[in-house]
Amino acid sequence: MINKDSKIYIAGHTGLVGSATVRRYRREGYNNLILKTRGELDLLNQQKVADFFMAERPEYVILSAAKVGGIKHNMTYSADFTYENLQIQNNVIWQAHLSGVKKLLFLGSACIYPRLPLQPIKEEYLMEGKLEPTNEGYAIAKIAGIKLCEKIYEQYHQTFISCMPTNTYGENDNFDPDSSHVISALIRKMHEAKVNNLPEIKLWGSGSAQREFIYVDDLADAIFWIMQNYNESPFLNIGTGKDISIAELAQKIKETVGYRGVITYDHTIPDGMPKRLLDVSKLNSLGWHHAISLDEGLKKIYDFYLRKYCG
Repeated sequence: MINKDSKIYIAGHTGLVGSATVRRYRREGYNNLILKTRGELDLLNQQKVADFFMAERPEYVILSAAKVGGIKHNMTYSADFTYENLQIQNNVIWQAHLSGVKKLLFLGSACIYPRLPLQPIKEEYLMEGKLEPTNEGYAIAKIAGIKLCEKIYEQYHQTFISCMPTNTYGENDNFDPDSSHVISALIRKMHEAKVNNLPEIKLWGSGSAQREFIYVDDLADAIFWIMQNYNESPFLNIGTGKDISIAELAQKIKETVGYRGVITYDHTIPDGMPKRLLDVSKLNSLGWHHAISLDEGLKKIYDFYLRKYCG
């Protein structure tokens, strides 16, 4: 258990996952949180990260900071995604080790798994096949982060562990049409089509790819639970155990937004992995389960979008 006066550094606290994690900890009365914006601490700069850890001496670290984006950005800027994520991870994880951090939780991504694994995807399927080409650079960086935590755990006996969230969405999501993920991208696209009375919208891919989604508040709750209760080296999948096709998801978002036009698909754009559903039985057996359904989550994120961008 982590005392409420412990110093906890949440890296990436302004992002989707980091901001939800901050909200979760503050609800529980944890107010000794160390939060640094990118302007205050450049995680790509090794010396600045080293100076930060030596000065602040956090006891616990949650590493949610990362360069993230949708399929288009992953394909276009693959070198940037590889380099920046490796640099951020290496700097934070290694300096946390050197400064004697008691426990670190590294957030990976479900894209670490092979492109065509058995479904649902168990933790032990890591590195059992070729990666999905559209996000290979990002995945390689995340795998390196997992392995660095594992090796520190083995060699130095520090509790540096990892978790692998499935596709995450919710409050503070990115709605930029060029860099957003699927749910936030569809929310914006359909809302704008509704406002402009467009009779038709075209979506990337075939719509047949199947994905699993977790609302960010559920993920933050899982992070809180793992930090309090789990101290083993093997990483944990975090998800809902339920998936849906992109076409079915688009229909749900269409209904949530109230768009009445026609949805078509651009089959020349790759779908990415055909199916990605995490096996979350290990985490569930330890005592954590998600609470927010996809239908409820879609209403929440659309309400957030309306408040932030259409108020």
